[in-house]
Amino acid sequence: MKRRLVIILFATVLCSNILHGANPPAKFIDAVSLFDNEKYTEAARILKALTASSPDDGAVWYYLGMSQASLGDMNGAAASLRKAVELDPHNYWYKERLSTVYEYLKEEDLTISIYEDLVTEFPQKTDILFKLLNLYYRNKQYDKAVTTLTDIENVHGRNEQIASAKYDLLRHIGRDDEAVAYLRDFNAEYSSPSTLSMLGDYYMQQYNDTSAMSCYDEALAVQGDYLPALLGKSEVYRTTRRYPEYFAVIRQFIDTPTIPVTSKSMYLSNVTRSLDPNFLKNYSAQFDSLFDAALTLHPTDSSILKSAGFYNLAVDRLPESLRLFSSAAEAYPDNVALAATYVQALSYAKQWEQVRDISNNYSDIFPDEPGFIEYTNAASYRLGDYRAVIDGSMRIINMFPSDTSYTLPAWSTIGDMYHSLGDIKASYAAYDKALRINPGYAPVLNNYAWFLSIDGGRKALKKAYAMSKKAIEAEPDNATYLDTFAWILHLQGKDAEAKPIFKHAMLYGGKDSSTVLFHYAEVLYALKEYDLAQVYYRQALSKDDGSEESMKDIINTRLATIKK
Repeated sequence: MKRRLVIILFATVLCSNILHGANPPAKFIDAVSLFDNEKYTEAARILKALTASSPDDGAVWYYLGMSQASLGDMNGAAASLRKAVELDPHNYWYKERLSTVYEYLKEEDLTISIYEDLVTEFPQKTDILFKLLNLYYRNKQYDKAVTTLTDIENVHGRNEQIASAKYDLLRHIGRDDEAVAYLRDFNAEYSSPSTLSMLGDYYMQQYNDTSAMSCYDEALAVQGDYLPALLGKSEVYRTTRRYPEYFAVIRQFIDTPTIPVTSKSMYLSNVTRSLDPNFLKNYSAQFDSLFDAALTLHPTDSSILKSAGFYNLAVDRLPESLRLFSSAAEAYPDNVALAATYVQALSYAKQWEQVRDISNNYSDIFPDEPGFIEYTNAASYRLGDYRAVIDGSMRIINMFPSDTSYTLPAWSTIGDMYHSLGDIKASYAAYDKALRINPGYAPVLNNYAWFLSIDGGRKALKKAYAMSKKAIEAEPDNATYLDTFAWILHLQGKDAEAKPIFKHAMLYGGKDSSTVLFHYAEVLYALKEYDLAQVYYRQALSKDDGSEESMKDIINTRLATIKK
């Protein structure tokens, strides 16, 4: 009630110049009350009528524009608010709301023009200056943006936030010397660790290690635990290969209690990801000391445990890595991300029985996370338990019966598993269910076509051809799909047509597969291009990717025949 009263009183002031008589102020007050209660259509109807009887009243046009904007009629709102500004050109709110509508309509020049007028009329309103600054920057009017930042400084004085913004802007437009001079001048007055660190970073980029170190040291003299300066100093030591000093500074960083543990874990994680693995191994004693210190200070922090786990993974200490990931997951049993990280590490270690058992457990703890069922499926597949994969896939389908992002790949997997079990009928039935969901689903089209080509006769081969063709039309550079299609052509006796398909597959990864190489060689052999065929036969033999012995036997027989 109080809010409505304030608006009504405000509206009374706005409508002070509405004529009495045929259109009393009460109608305007009613319209504003309707607007306040979100009855925009009724408000607009009354206000539209008032514009005819009181066309020179800016408040009427203003509220009409506001009602139109609320109804989504932004062009109408712009016209009404322009009229309000025309009638009362010094009203801040009229101009400000018009600028908002112009911005919505992406009329950037008109928006900027209004804000420039507002800055002139209301120089003490900082929000206008910041809005104008953003508009200038967005429209790449960088010189005006620099001037606006200077105006903001003149109104409110210098501070680190404005200094940082001005420095970044000057550097962005290539005025580096001016940016550095400005920052040095600011620092001479305020001696800020933030600006000193920015200067240090600049000098580092210019390979001026001496000046960079001087800035970082000065920043740390002001604030001994200032993180950017501490890390900047460590980078000077690292890039100049002064490794004892580098590790000493990082140890100081780890040991400083006022530095947040998240900053420590983030740095340690970045080191593990970004540094050469050989560097990590060559200095493993020093890195071990850093991680041991972090774990001693923060023994149960999940981010530190994860960072240490990834570090040990990077230096080939898989058992220790798994121990740390396990500790993190056990310490925070409700954290799904830590559980997933542990399972991923076990998968990397190819400990499939543990992956299966632990993922099964997690899928019970986190029943809404199908990812753990998928991990279980992957482990079961590696263990040769195809029926368990089918059961897991059916579980996903039952969990998300209407979500095709889950059901489609699940039916595809079921089809693959039934085929591996030798149940061709059930395999094709699962593929058919997947294709009823999405007739153009390339993975199923390819696998279905491949199995038809090796399972069936001429009729099945014709169906396989149609499916495979559709798959490569969807993904024309997929080497596996190209191999399927070209091999079907070969089985149909169309070796001349198959050859260019295989050549295309070679360009997109086919050379990495012994099967694709073998198939291409078989086509070349059928075309009596024996010299080229034996090249690809030998390449297929050189691939150690688990190719079947039967294929190797065929290759050796072909090579022996070619020699004769």
